[in-house]
Amino acid sequence: MTDEPKPNGATADRDHPGWYSWGDPPPGTFVGATGKFIFRPEGDRLARVRWFPDDSHLNIGGSIFGGAILSFIDMVLFAGGRCAGMGEGHYVTLDCATHFIARGEVNVPMDAVVRLVGETKGGLVFMSGHCEQGERTTHSFTGTLKRMRAKATHDAA
Repeated sequence: MTDEPKPNGATADRDHPGWYSWGDPPPGTFVGATGKFIFRPEGDRLARVRWFPDDSHLNIGGSIFGGAILSFIDMVLFAGGRCAGMGEGHYVTLDCATHFIARGEVNVPMDAVVRLVGETKGGLVFMSGHCEQGERTTHSFTGTLKRMRAKATHDAA
């Protein structure tokens, strides 16, 4: 597992052999509200990211809140992108299109399979994927990230 691409700061997950994580998310943060997720490379330009939605992610209708799904997918672009071979660096999301195909259920792990479609010399990264619970596809998505370059510092004269 050591030669596989993975996000900066990720380590082997203690509870899920063969997976990486950033450990337990910090309480009181947005990432903490989204909850823990784990990730791993799955072959050439592919990765899988697993999330564990619980009752805190429910909407009033008893499904996973759409905003929680969108947050998860945005995080998938970063963690999954690195596991799929995206270059190291600091990135921002330029766009993310999501199709809601079936309702998500809490207390059932949700997997996102992400494919690194391509990268440009200018730092754009294109990805596509889908989310699934068991054998059922729940969402599909595409996303574009932009690698940020360090800002040049100027001395005041």
